[in-house]
Amino acid sequence: MSMRVEYINPFLQASFSVLETVLGKTPTKGELGMRPNVFTSQQCNVITGVTGKIQGQVIYGMSLITADRIASMMIGQPIRTFDQLAASAIAELGNMITGNAMALLAEAGYVCDITPPTIVRGANVKISTLNIPALIIPVTLDQGLLELTVSLQEK
Repeated sequence: MSMRVEYINPFLQASFSVLETVLGKTPTKGELGMRPNVFTSQQCNVITGVTGKIQGQVIYGMSLITADRIASMMIGQPIRTFDQLAASAIAELGNMITGNAMALLAEAGYVCDITPPTIVRGANVKISTLNIPALIIPVTLDQGLLELTVSLQEK
């Protein structure tokens, strides 16, 4: 069960540069973990599909409180309840990170496309990834924890 580091690094790099730009502070990376398939216990998940030379899914998971805090920073006004505005801000964050990662992957010779982000809310959401192992990268922000789940394989 392994995933190539060439697929992971672009997402790590993109996450850190986008989050730093959007939130104005460098996040910290936690210990990487593996799961045989994708399962998220986060309440708010932005799911982006990747197609092309590499395929699979990338999930940005967080609590609703963290989502509200990040969205508040992005919008520039406080959000107290996870509404449509917050959802679109968080989806856009996922889009920005994945878009940046795609550019980095393309530089490495992996040309891919992304599907529009989907937001899935609720605890203990199971998402099937057709037995592609998932790499979990916890990212700590002032706003809370962002769990990056990368589940990709070469076509």
